[in-house]
Amino acid sequence: MSQAEDSHQRRLARNLNELLQELRVAQAGVQILFGFLLSIAFTDRYAHADNYVRVTHLVTILFAALSIALLTAPAAWHRILFRRGRREDVIEVANRFAIWGLANLAVAMTGTVLLLAEVVVGGPWAIVLGAFAALLFGTLWFALPIRERNRDSTDEDDEPEDEEDRSE
Repeated sequence: MSQAEDSHQRRLARNLNELLQELRVAQAGVQILFGFLLSIAFTDRYAHADNYVRVTHLVTILFAALSIALLTAPAAWHRILFRRGRREDVIEVANRFAIWGLANLAVAMTGTVLLLAEVVVGGPWAIVLGAFAALLFGTLWFALPIRERNRDSTDEDDEPEDEEDRSE
């Protein structure tokens, strides 16, 4: 194996390890959220909840479940394609799954805030708090990073960068 190929493989291994570590953080959060959402259905108060709360709860659980599926899929892909020379493919697919998993997690978190706000304060304030949660997640998780990525893209046009210096 050439030195360039060895360097490329090391970078891929590092990228995959970083991605899997990031997913571990998100997975823990979504699994705790999922458990919390499941436990709600077994409370006395839930038995008397109206259809709006029940539908919000179900939709939120479905987004949390989809998030779990997307955030854990990269580990399955890695394990199934292990030592098949497909690390680059795994990283590409895992990155997409991670982004979509985080998007679904943001919706699930927003739904959870909306659900709890509906039970605690109800009415328009619940919707305001749910909208605030959606705005917060959308801004911190997507709008700001995308803005930074686009800024990097315009900077790349100005200054050529050595491919070896990029780890992502």
